[in-house]
Amino acid sequence: MSNLPNNSGIVNLGGTNDISNNNLGGGTQINNHGVSPSSPLSVGYTGSVVPKQAGLDVGVVTFLAMEMRAVTERLDLRTRKKIDGLFFSTGEVATDGGTVSVVATMTHSPGQRSVMSALDHLRRHFSPRLWILVGIGGGLHPEYARIGNVIVSTRIVYYDSRKIRAGGEVQTRGEERQAPARIGHAVNVFFTDRGEPAMIRGQADGHRKRTFEVRPGLIGSGEAVIADGDSDIHRFLGGYNDKILAVDMESGGLSQYWQENSVGAEPNPDWVVVRGISDNADQEKNDDGHELAARNAAHVVKEILPYLC
Repeated sequence: MSNLPNNSGIVNLGGTNDISNNNLGGGTQINNHGVSPSSPLSVGYTGSVVPKQAGLDVGVVTFLAMEMRAVTERLDLRTRKKIDGLFFSTGEVATDGGTVSVVATMTHSPGQRSVMSALDHLRRHFSPRLWILVGIGGGLHPEYARIGNVIVSTRIVYYDSRKIRAGGEVQTRGEERQAPARIGHAVNVFFTDRGEPAMIRGQADGHRKRTFEVRPGLIGSGEAVIADGDSDIHRFLGGYNDKILAVDMESGGLSQYWQENSVGAEPNPDWVVVRGISDNADQEKNDDGHELAARNAAHVVKEILPYLC
């Protein structure tokens, strides 16, 4: 039974109420009824007030259904939550370094803008201390980034900035951003322990007896799907830095969102990108390697979690 005499009155859920020209009669009690001003709240899809699950360890963002399925299965994220009409999968991952709390979500669509929205949703509802972008990508160096291999990246080159000159000449301009030093050190220790490249077994059916490589490397990120091995983007990225091993359509949005939100009192999460190579960003690009790449990437996320958290 409720201890509140009725449903009228003033409720303060952490903000400030300015009460003037009012009379509070004798025996009046001011109570927050267990709601702490320091506990942020969010409104759930039922219209009820849902406490914000602040302080989770890791927020994972995926972009395709198969990527989300690979992540939720490999990390055993069994609890599904719906908040503000958005779906999240949560769980705890046991590692050698302890238990890691994880929430994963899928973007509305591929691309730089959609990933920024997904990161904002994670930050608003769960406040993870680390963001991990997980999914498939195109490989630029078949000798290093062959189909099934996984690239772990702490440096992103956004390549869609450009200047169009008279006559239609296009000058591409790269924007490079780097993850916090703590994450760079953690990734270095992972490869120190596991070798460079680290070796893993294929995680998809039909590939479990085959060994694949996990490598550190830069990722080029832009809005276009690349299916031409002789494209201007291939040449630009190769000239910009020959250690750019893969391309995707979202990492640039992550790195920019992180940079622009690195001000203010609220902590800014660390970040890292894990991409399984599904094709060589050339004319032979197809969907055949998607499942293998997605599952190998999800497996690497679980293996690297103890170093990152």
